[in-house]
Amino acid sequence: MPSRRLSLTLYNALLPLGLLFMAPAALVKMRRRQGRWQDFGQRFGFFDTAKRGALASLPIDNRLWMHAVSVGEVGVARKLIAALLKHSPERGIVLTTTTPTGYRLAEEIEQAFPGRVVALYSPLDLRPVARRMLDQLQPRHIVLVEAEIWPNLLSEATKAGIPVTLVNARLSPRSERKYLRFRNIIAPIFQMLRHVCVQEPEDVARWAALGVDPERIILTGSVKYDPQGSAPDAEQVQRFEALLSSTSLSGRPLLLAGSTHAGEEKEMAKIYQELKVKHPTLGFLIVPRHYERGPEVQAELLSLGLTSQLRSNYSPGRTNILIIDSTGELKAWQELATIVIIGKSFLAEGGQNPAEAVMAGKPVVFGPHMENFIPLVNLLLASNGALQVGGLDELSLALDHLLTNSTQREDLASAGRAALMHHDGATNRTVQVIANKNPPP
Repeated sequence: MPSRRLSLTLYNALLPLGLLFMAPAALVKMRRRQGRWQDFGQRFGFFDTAKRGALASLPIDNRLWMHAVSVGEVGVARKLIAALLKHSPERGIVLTTTTPTGYRLAEEIEQAFPGRVVALYSPLDLRPVARRMLDQLQPRHIVLVEAEIWPNLLSEATKAGIPVTLVNARLSPRSERKYLRFRNIIAPIFQMLRHVCVQEPEDVARWAALGVDPERIILTGSVKYDPQGSAPDAEQVQRFEALLSSTSLSGRPLLLAGSTHAGEEKEMAKIYQELKVKHPTLGFLIVPRHYERGPEVQAELLSLGLTSQLRSNYSPGRTNILIIDSTGELKAWQELATIVIIGKSFLAEGGQNPAEAVMAGKPVVFGPHMENFIPLVNLLLASNGALQVGGLDELSLALDHLLTNSTQREDLASAGRAALMHHDGATNRTVQVIANKNPPP
């Protein structure tokens, strides 16, 4: 097996080419999602006066660096940060994220815990940048959320004696196959992880096969699926209720399509048109996975003869369809839905996470492509806690049946919540590992 040095050499030889290849698309995406050029220096470990001051105010003796790639991972980080600060109020936490949408949510967490959390953009995984970040942040522990592992950061942290823990570790079958093809190269990198906190029993063998010492793999359950600490912002839900009360959607059954991808909105809108014939009071909420697609989705619906309003420029009045073109709101909107459809499960592979909708006590329907959430899907289906259909052609019939049968909706929702109790306490178990307490059995 190649040594760690050889693995890092190969990685650093390919990294500049990869960064050059990805840079144009990344910059376009940054601007589309309202990223700020003035924040770009953070990618190289350079901070403005305000950020330097915020970092200086964090406690130094118990400082933790947590990295969460985007919106979903920042949601996990939020739960962990709240639990960590309750466990150790004197702790300081630097929260880094990669995307502008993730960064905005990270800033909300910073505002919720003033003087205890600082939000930053994640640095590029270049060796000099990793060293600069470690020198400036001076973390006692680094926590990576779910999937992103940085070889140079791992290496430099290991040299400095800083433990790195991967929490809520997620490994889809596709990622596992890809990693196994390059096991000899990546195993020396994964071996540097101090602990890997996994979501399911079968994940233990998967990570061990990739080179992680089995004694360092700890089954904690999923923080994302943990019912504890999963309630949405009550004030946000109230604001959305007030918004709906100024529309013709108030008090009506609401179909919500969440985290949809290109093409799905138009097809689901056609199904909505069919359902309206039998359910004339039905309203429709669409939450695109990428909020900047809101105007595009609105134009597609208009081509079907459907008028809608965008959440971003909403004005009170009659509307049957509301497009939520904003971030960080899906959890709260799901609280107001009658039925939730999971996006990316019909016309793309992978699916999106259904856990929040299930925890909101809603009946959940998804399509055939939920490859990234197989353990959760299996758990829900085995418990009759969600409904999977074979494709869009079956979706209309399934939704019609649920809209007609309130008892089945209630049974589906309650069974789903009961199934997620499998992960109850995952947040606290993960905090025990991060806090260097004896890990749970």
